[in-house]
Amino acid sequence: MPQLSRRAFAGSLSLGLLGAGLAPRLATAQSPASPATPAPGAATAAGIARVTPLAQIRIGRFTVTALTDGYADMPYTFFPGRSAGQVEQAAQTQYTARPSGVRFVFNQYLVEDGTRKILLDTGAAGSIGQTGALPRALDAIGINRDAIDAVIVTHMHQDHMGGLILGGRNNYPNAELYIDRRDVKHWTDPAKRNAAPDYLQTSFRMAEEVVRLYPKLQAIDGERQIAPGITLVDLTGHTPGHIGVRIEDGGQSLIMVSDMLFPVVHPGATDVFFLFEQDRAAAQAMRDRFFPLAASEGALIASTHMPFPGLGRIVADRGQRRWQVADWALQD
Repeated sequence: MPQLSRRAFAGSLSLGLLGAGLAPRLATAQSPASPATPAPGAATAAGIARVTPLAQIRIGRFTVTALTDGYADMPYTFFPGRSAGQVEQAAQTQYTARPSGVRFVFNQYLVEDGTRKILLDTGAAGSIGQTGALPRALDAIGINRDAIDAVIVTHMHQDHMGGLILGGRNNYPNAELYIDRRDVKHWTDPAKRNAAPDYLQTSFRMAEEVVRLYPKLQAIDGERQIAPGITLVDLTGHTPGHIGVRIEDGGQSLIMVSDMLFPVVHPGATDVFFLFEQDRAAAQAMRDRFFPLAASEGALIASTHMPFPGLGRIVADRGQRRWQVADWALQD
């Protein structure tokens, strides 16, 4: 049974979101004009809006900036546990329905404490849908990829590590790289790759490239603090080494849960999965533990695929759980 420590939510009740200086800020940064919009589904960032969205929140001494690598539409058949018709109807209710499926965004998060810059995931980098915008988003806030001190990869699916190896290069040359050892072992195992379906082959190929190109890769085991106030949390299920990241300081906290939470189907149900989910029983067990605990403690959550910026809470509403977007204040 997957374990989730109650420490994951320490200090999450009094986050002071509406207090002076603590309200999240939503902003946009102008980007250079992009080429003509490509055909839907093309693996390029060219069709992404020219305005790069940015959002920031303070967690004690930390500044957390939400960025996006772009978006893709996931077919309604990609959600085992519900029929395609049920998923489409739910997506229409939530205004995330598109002709080809549920609109997924790819959120990444930059964590700064005045000394270190830590990036949580690096996006699909053009390997899925309309993605590849993360470098432009970093440029918009004046961050060179050489300045990133560490990258945490929550799991080794292509939409979380593609930016590491875009163009066959080490794109974060000065960064320490943290990935759970179980994921590294799984995604570099030739036998696992040979037995895997076609839609996972890109992830296996990318994993091999990551290991080859990143000599500073640290394959970590279990919950671990990688810097004061930044701790890796075991959220296994979606992949063997799926992890979250807890950020806490000054009585405030935020937990980035990556792919434990998907739009449309979560958090209302725990028995709905995503096609790429590798251990459905473990994934459901983790959600069964996490969702009620998060709702009872008012945990502030960041999620990769929830509508940008992906920050909110799981709340109980008349016997059902739903996603409540965090309150935001527009930046002056």
